[in-house]
Amino acid sequence: MSVLPGSLFWERRDTTGAEHVLVDVRRGLHARGVALAVDPIPYTATYEIRTDAEWLTTVCEVRAAGEGWVRTVTISAAGVTAAEEGDLDAALTAAGHPSAGLPGAEEPELLVGVFDVDLTGSPLTNTLPIRRLGLLRAEPGVAHRVRVAWVLLPSLEVVLADQIYTMLDAGRVRFANETFSADLTVDADGFVLDYPGLCTRRL
Repeated sequence: MSVLPGSLFWERRDTTGAEHVLVDVRRGLHARGVALAVDPIPYTATYEIRTDAEWLTTVCEVRAAGEGWVRTVTISAAGVTAAEEGDLDAALTAAGHPSAGLPGAEEPELLVGVFDVDLTGSPLTNTLPIRRLGLLRAEPGVAHRVRVAWVLLPSLEVVLADQIYTMLDAGRVRFANETFSADLTVDADGFVLDYPGLCTRRL
């Protein structure tokens, strides 16, 4: 296992939780992270993401686990693979929540040609399109529409999602989808410092 030289830590605002990730940005991105949250049920998710030098995602591996269950999913050029041990649905229904879908993608062919992944609640994955599109040097006010492989936590369902990124001014990028928008504050490397309503970076 390689040693990664950078470290980022976010504290969640919308729920009790946090995310810590180790990163290397010398040749694209190599990231290994862990995200913890209590909603909808307590879970821990570990992930590893690699991109090429142009910040196109080449592989994303995620493992989510909680009391009585564990799920895994891998997204790569070879497709989407997933597995489950235990019973996440039993844990969700016992806590009064609806059951989840199966891990993985129901229609993986829709993800062909998708360059970015997005993990629910993870500010790290906002950096992928920001860097891939060169938004830190882009003309302010120009909207860029992207299609992402959205990995839902804790279920690890993978769905196709449309998102829009717009450079506002130095250090501020607007993230939006069909029902939501937020103005993100980012550092000189494109990593999120502040995500209104979601998280604040502490390291």
